[in-house]
Amino acid sequence: MIEGIIVKANSGFYYVKCDSGVIECRARGIFRKQKITPLVGDRVRISQTGDSGTVEEILPRKNSMIRPPVANIDILFIIVSTVEPEPNMLVIDKTIAAAEQKGIEPAVIVTKNDLKDGSDIVATYNKAGIKSFFASGITGEGIEELKSLICGHIGAFTGNSGVGKSTLLNRIDPSLSLSTGEISKKLGRGRHTTRLVELFETCGGYIADTPGFSSLDTFKFEPILKEDLQYVFREFEPYINKCRFTGCSHTKETGCAVLEALKNGEIAPSRHKSYCEMYEEAKNIKAWQLKK
Repeated sequence: MIEGIIVKANSGFYYVKCDSGVIECRARGIFRKQKITPLVGDRVRISQTGDSGTVEEILPRKNSMIRPPVANIDILFIIVSTVEPEPNMLVIDKTIAAAEQKGIEPAVIVTKNDLKDGSDIVATYNKAGIKSFFASGITGEGIEELKSLICGHIGAFTGNSGVGKSTLLNRIDPSLSLSTGEISKKLGRGRHTTRLVELFETCGGYIADTPGFSSLDTFKFEPILKEDLQYVFREFEPYINKCRFTGCSHTKETGCAVLEALKNGEIAPSRHKSYCEMYEEAKNIKAWQLKK
């Protein structure tokens, strides 16, 4: 048996990087019967016959996500542009919540700051304890910091189409030569230039370029119970046990320490607004829905 990591998945083929190189594999039929799908980032054991192989075993995952479909991610780079497309704070916060729930470190990377000032976005997430900074694949701003975060880790880039994910990756490692797309003036967003998830070895680690998304469906695929939602907003942590009443929803209660912190400017209004919208959605999620 040979151990390796899945670096690309496409139409039922899995490309496994091992010591001898990259081997094209199919997965055993038992995975389909068990309703298990091998994911990019999975550590696997394979058998090899000639130039091809078979994925025989998926080693234990530390985490996995459905959107983007990746496993064993250490850091999720959420790429946000200041314009074209405009930032959607709810989408950003849902993505952060999904990462936090999975034990993945989120980082918010803001692009196109030359077209419109994005200082408020960076400030919002740094205040929340989430690493955030400007980056540009054109000027090189923030590229060295991105490289340092990738080193020794498996990371993934995600965000709306057109925010510049592939452009940043090309600046990080020009040998990748990823396809980039133009912004559709009619739609106000980028055309999907990344068609599948692929893991690239670079900067002493791995990074995945993932298909862009433009809808509010991240949270639908990563459901969080309303009781647990407070724990994926890390800036709430110092206040959660200081509310007057147990079971506080932190949305409108008298004596809520989170609301007091919001009033005092210790929690960003956009973050609390996202929390409240997500809390309303989470009311309809039942515990049994989280079971696979």
